Amino acid sequence: MKRIGLLSDTHAYWDDKYLEYFAECDEIWHAGDIGSTEVADQLADFRPLRAVVGNCDGAELRRMFPQKLRWSCEGADVLMTHIGGYPGRYDWSIRNQLFARPPKLFVCGHSHILKVQYDKQLGLLHINPGAAGLQGWHQVRTLVRFTADEGTFKDLEVIEIAR
Repeated sequence: MKRIGLLSDTHAYWDDKYLEYFAECDEIWHAGDIGSTEVADQLADFRPLRAVVGNCDGAELRRMFPQKLRWSCEGADVLMTHIGGYPGRYDWSIRNQLFARPPKLFVCGHSHILKVQYDKQLGLLHINPGAAGLQGWHQVRTLVRFTADEGTFKDLEVIEIAR
């Protein structure tokens, strides 16, 4: 069993609340637009970090992290990318991969819109944690915590942080 802290779209903004809210987590996942190596390093120094780059991330972050990441977490197949869309409207850059071999969990960022949705057609859970940084039009910054346990995901919590 693992407790996961999930965020996206920090855009180089650091908030000590990330550490406060992810204190009980075993891993941190970042779904792109990290914005700076400093943010990535601070997260990685705190907990093991899995991350993908976003469309706003520069060359240094692109050398550190892939555009897409697929792995097994507690017996469940996970796929993470930055631009992914959502059930019924997946982005062209990931659509074929999702339909050819759907993961159990699909994570993306980019939209700055928090979304947790089950895709009945593909049998997968989709999570977009919204945006944890200040850049963008969103009014509330969001983080997500959940538990991965024996091939399932449960105990999902949405954390809202005022701008």
